[in-house]
Amino acid sequence: MNLRILVADDHEIVRRGLCAMLAAHEGWEVCGEATDGMEAVRKAAELKPDVVVIDIGMPNLNGLAATQQILKNNPAQKVIVLTITDVEQVIEEALRVGARGFVLKSDTARELVVAVEALQHDRASLPPRVSEMVLAGFLRGGRASDKETLRLPRLTARECQVVQLVAEGKSSKEVASMLNVSTKTAETHRNNIMRKLGLHSTSELVLYAVRNNIVRVAGE
Repeated sequence: MNLRILVADDHEIVRRGLCAMLAAHEGWEVCGEATDGMEAVRKAAELKPDVVVIDIGMPNLNGLAATQQILKNNPAQKVIVLTITDVEQVIEEALRVGARGFVLKSDTARELVVAVEALQHDRASLPPRVSEMVLAGFLRGGRASDKETLRLPRLTARECQVVQLVAEGKSSKEVASMLNVSTKTAETHRNNIMRKLGLHSTSELVLYAVRNNIVRVAGE
């Protein structure tokens, strides 16, 4: 039986390239594609792939929040996270939400193949320099230098989703429609988040989202 893979990336050229490369591997098939985090969550539930390859920086729901939701729906699925950055905070967050593999987009295509092969044999996969960063962080006992992030309360997956949508410029009505809740509920989520984070304006919320890798800065 073929290994079934779902590929999620909002850049069409990148996504098609990933799909072509993975489908060319003997015994693998790309069972679906997704262009944003919400679609990735939905298709992962519908198609039940063995492996999900997902980009971190996607619209509507970023790859980390999507990974958390995918694994909440089906803990048996395995997720490989793609990212352009090797910032330690991003790596730690990817591992915290349950990703089993981590591939930098700057690495060769071979690294992704190696990561998928590792998951196929039920092994986690991290590039050497990422493994070194994780080990260094463990030996330090945490991100002592990241005081601002450590002081902030951790948001739930749904709260991160609301933050991302608001930071992307969605109105309360649009957020409500995308999350399938009432406008009042969407506004309540937003107010609770602002209070929880001690923020007082949408611009401060956008800045929080950028600093904590919830949204991607244009051009990245």
